[in-house]
Amino acid sequence: MKRLLKGGTVVMETYHEKLDVLMDDESGTICQVAEEIVPEEGAEVVDVTGKLLFPGFIDAHTHFDLEVSGTVTADDFETGTKAAIAGGTTMIIDFATQNKGETLHEALENWHKKADDKSSCDYGFHMAISDWNESVSQELEELVAGGITSFKVYMTYDNMVLDDKEIYQVLKRLKEVGGITGVHCENSGLIKALIEEQKAKGNFAPSAHPKTRPDLVEAEAVSRLLKIADLAKAPVIVVHLSSGAGYQEVKYARERGQEVYLETCPQYLLMDDSYYEKPDFEGAKYVCSPPLRKTTDQTRLWNALRKNNIQTVSTDHCSFTLKQKEAGIDDFTKIPNGMPGVESRPVLFYTYGVLEKDLSLEQMCRMLSANPAKLYGVYPKKGCIKPGSDADIVVWDPDALWVMNKENQHANTDYCPFEGTEVKGIAGQVYLRGNLVAENGEIRKEHAGQYIKRQKYMQF
Repeated sequence: MKRLLKGGTVVMETYHEKLDVLMDDESGTICQVAEEIVPEEGAEVVDVTGKLLFPGFIDAHTHFDLEVSGTVTADDFETGTKAAIAGGTTMIIDFATQNKGETLHEALENWHKKADDKSSCDYGFHMAISDWNESVSQELEELVAGGITSFKVYMTYDNMVLDDKEIYQVLKRLKEVGGITGVHCENSGLIKALIEEQKAKGNFAPSAHPKTRPDLVEAEAVSRLLKIADLAKAPVIVVHLSSGAGYQEVKYARERGQEVYLETCPQYLLMDDSYYEKPDFEGAKYVCSPPLRKTTDQTRLWNALRKNNIQTVSTDHCSFTLKQKEAGIDDFTKIPNGMPGVESRPVLFYTYGVLEKDLSLEQMCRMLSANPAKLYGVYPKKGCIKPGSDADIVVWDPDALWVMNKENQHANTDYCPFEGTEVKGIAGQVYLRGNLVAENGEIRKEHAGQYIKRQKYMQF
């Protein structure tokens, strides 16, 4: 059946304009975009006057059904992707994580078992490399050809960290086969030393967490990564950038002519390290890595977004219940790191980015839809509203006022990081390939998600 969205304003990365959109839920694509479309016989006409039509939002950084810190994230692909579509995100890219001793193909198969037939939005996978060797190197070409075109390496975490030699070899090999690498940038040795210092002082509380991972720990790792990438002549993505100091290192690299892409997350734009001082173990809710920073860091990140110097805003959704967080009640290093976020990202960006910080609607489209689609190889199938593109459309009600709380979130957690926050705007209707999957925060259709093979990244 065809659906005609009539009277709304289409928001693209370079313009917004009042346009009608005709889509077909059988082909799953957009048929026509024009100023005035006459309804076809049998087509459903949906009046979206006064609404904004965004391409479906893409969250390129989630962790669903991940075994970590002696537990498993509270959200799997069943609950996590429902949270995604409720907020307007129609595609996520999760991390298929290689365990030591596994091949990358084995890791990919494990993640397909977790996600296939359970996902309510479309999904793809980055490959997270933890065990680098010649056979893994040989796998990369086949994986890229098969639609896995982005990879991740870590500069910290004992079970994931690669050394500088290995990072160089990964970057150089992926340059050869056409893949791109995202990197978690923190200096592992410095973190360990600072943890020892805090424990020696008797500080085992959540308040110790940011003290063991200060901004210079991120900045040093960013600087080192970018010099390695320069030697490898490879493009690179710095994921979940949290600090002004880290951003400064990227500015230096770009001045040298390097190709560097940046991602940040809502928590680094809207929360600061004072949250870790909350009493009664409340600070554990906000323990994530990198940690929350200073308000001055928020200002620098917002300024970078305003200048389009940060390309994407993702979430690093990695959720745990309060009970799971209590594993570290006597030792902050045992608190599972992460927060929910996949559902709240669009409304937080609209409320604080567009309405308060004067970012444009076009920038919202760019950072939440178009840029991740290009960077991760799904543009123009995703990330735009054009004839032939997937009919993934968010009908955004810009006037809706509501309060965020744990009762109205879909994530499988028993707390909301932004509890009590009044926000403006809501995903009134969410269409996935022309099918209505969510409406005003309520799920209308489950398990409609498909696995998406991706092309090589688009330079922009």
